[in-house]
Amino acid sequence: MSIAQVKAQINGQTYTLNWDESEGKYKATINAPGKSSYNNNDDHYYPVSVTATDDGGNSTTIDDTHETFGELLKLRVKEKVVPTITITAPTGGATLTNNKPEITAQLRDDDSGIDTTSIILKIDDSPVEESSITKNPVTGGYDISYTPTTALDDGNHNISIQVSDNDGNQCEAVTSTFKVDTVPPVLTITAPTEGFITNNATLTVSGTTNDVTSSPVTVTITLGSVDQGEVTVESSGSFSKQITLNEGVNVIVITATDSAGKSSSVTRNVTLDTGAPVFQSVSIVPNPVDCGATYVITVEVTD
Repeated sequence: MSIAQVKAQINGQTYTLNWDESEGKYKATINAPGKSSYNNNDDHYYPVSVTATDDGGNSTTIDDTHETFGELLKLRVKEKVVPTITITAPTGGATLTNNKPEITAQLRDDDSGIDTTSIILKIDDSPVEESSITKNPVTGGYDISYTPTTALDDGNHNISIQVSDNDGNQCEAVTSTFKVDTVPPVLTITAPTEGFITNNATLTVSGTTNDVTSSPVTVTITLGSVDQGEVTVESSGSFSKQITLNEGVNVIVITATDSAGKSSSVTRNVTLDTGAPVFQSVSIVPNPVDCGATYVITVEVTD
């Protein structure tokens, strides 16, 4: 009797092994499965079985459970595609008023899967403890989140995230920058003063503003809750705007707002009085008066 055929079964496919005269063995060149073996079982392999049949129809099969050859019939296939990372918050270039912002990202690998122990999250180049990162499994990977336990300083910050899949493919670090601003802008009004009274309906509102973290600052002026139009703020932070007063008491509100949405406001109450005084009565007593004696002038006047 002699060997009639040798066949191997791998991942549901059957392959014929051909006799190699030079080596005296049966061989076949087979393309590996297109997917990683990591998720197949606890030992992360494709089981292989080999059946040899002789001319008389007798056959012997060995597989991954064989006492001698079992370990040799465990085909391990590794992918070569790196995981992907999308930082979802804070978005790049964002300005935040929260100094403990939640950091969120999507980690995806639809083959061997994300190795959660390999997650490297850094804030301003300082690594975050992997165990403190929340990992929510989703189809194709994980959504992760982390909230700093210590408040971030006002100013610019950067996030860096890197991860590997279960086959050891590590992606390049993905980064994002953002700004924290918890302090409203400084606002100083040089004119008018509080309680100012004038007979001129044209009034110039002037002052200075600045914000170290989130310049430029925009300025709005309202008169009786009515917006008075665009206000130009110079690079130095100074500004001025002419407005037209209404007769009587005018409530003027000047507001400076930085790019984070933080604002400071100053209110000025200004009175426009264009009515001239009106004499109601006048008297001189006594009149006539003796030389060197005193007299009294009495005037009644309204405005």
